[in-house]
Amino acid sequence: NKAAEIPITESKSTAIVGHGYDRASKKMVLVFNGGRRYTYADVPAETYEALKSAKSMGRFYGTHINGKFKVI
Repeated sequence: NKAAEIPITESKSTAIVGHGYDRASKKMVLVFNGGRRYTYADVPAETYEALKSAKSMGRFYGTHINGKFKVI
């Protein structure tokens, strides 16, 4: 499982406690408060960068990621 190799960076978000991204495969990993971990396919680098810099990662996730990318 290549997604397991994506390093996770801690975040200050209360909803999303960790995140990681692999530019080569365009896979993004998000770790949610409570430990749920999801890998998303075909995520543009710009989307990941915008998530990282969003004032509210949880709100950005709800608007721009949830339901818009395939969970693998």
